[in-house]
Amino acid sequence: MTDDIDAKLIEAGRKLFAGDWQFIWAAPAIEQLPPMAGLEIAFAGRSNVGKSSLINALTGRNSLARTSHTPGRTQELIFFDGPPNSGLRLVDMPGYGYAKAPKTQVASWTELIHKFLQGRASLARVYVLIDARHGLKDVDLEILKTLDRTAVSYQIVLTKTDQVKASELAATIAETEAALAKHPAAFPHVLSTSSRSGTGMAELRAAIVRLLEERGA
Repeated sequence: MTDDIDAKLIEAGRKLFAGDWQFIWAAPAIEQLPPMAGLEIAFAGRSNVGKSSLINALTGRNSLARTSHTPGRTQELIFFDGPPNSGLRLVDMPGYGYAKAPKTQVASWTELIHKFLQGRASLARVYVLIDARHGLKDVDLEILKTLDRTAVSYQIVLTKTDQVKASELAATIAETEAALAKHPAAFPHVLSTSSRSGTGMAELRAAIVRLLEERGA
């Protein structure tokens, strides 16, 4: 029965993300957010962790979200609407941590991230992306602390898993899940993905569909 349910969720996820996804809004400040509608799922992570690449891989598009090799390129909250009647939006958040920009500008982005995470009623889940080559860093733990103080569920997604050995990936997953034990609001299970190879995309789509079903969207 579980396999059948999983298969149905995976197929529903495939159909959802094969639909029409469109950029709708860019918010450089918390006062300029779009009106709330449906459920929003945000992708947070350090600069250059691969948020835009993940969104492109999820939706099967090469350029829905702008990608860059320069950390800190995404400077706004970027909103993408899902297919009509899906009731779903994706949010590409500015990368936190290192960025080739003035410190005051980086501080402004960081404040925008924290305010959005704390005060958006339509935000249903945050996927915190962690580079599988580096694991959790102090700056990631600060974001987890912010999320612990909110009512938003969150889950860790490892990115770039195709660039590490299987044994190293297993160790990183174990270390990350051990760290999450200190964060009761976090999903205990870590998702492993690669935007380049497509690893984990079906599972991530299925997890999002499950959330939509649970929320009655």
